[in-house]
Amino acid sequence: MQSRLVALAAALLLSTGAAYAQQSAKKNAAPAAPTAQPAAAPTQPQADGAPAQPGWIVRCTSASRDAPLECAMEQNAVLTKTGQTIVLINIRIAPDTRTPVALLQLPLGLNLPIGAKLQVDDGKTVDLQIQTCENRGCYASTPIATDLLGALKSGKQLKVSFQNMAKETIAIPMPLGDFAAAYDKIK
Repeated sequence: MQSRLVALAAALLLSTGAAYAQQSAKKNAAPAAPTAQPAAAPTQPQADGAPAQPGWIVRCTSASRDAPLECAMEQNAVLTKTGQTIVLINIRIAPDTRTPVALLQLPLGLNLPIGAKLQVDDGKTVDLQIQTCENRGCYASTPIATDLLGALKSGKQLKVSFQNMAKETIAIPMPLGDFAAAYDKIK
């Protein structure tokens, strides 16, 4: 059942993630990390050169007019020079368990045995196993525990970290300022 959920979430990410990545001008504070900044598709058109408003985006889709609406929220970080997606996080509520599930898209070239880590502010680290890779990146999925969900709602920054093939740790900060409002829309 979980593999079906991962496949569904991966299909959703693959179909929508690349279309919404935009370049941003802010550099990452971690010196070993590539220059990345969370970027989101703005709800209003912007002139060329106007900065994108970083934040969580909520999307709802349905398989047909009669099928129930399924909503998810996501945020991504892209390389400022190339627009390449470094991290994309998609969170949805599983229809069968009614629990939130996170799917992360990470870049290729990772130290796979190490996996990825999530950390809200200075809280405890959550380890994620990388489950599969394909030409757009590598993927990890996990149910979001109640304590992590509370931290995400009240936190200021989510740090997604992983190692590259040279075993250098890369940490990507993602703002959580509008996480609670976006989560309220999908639950």
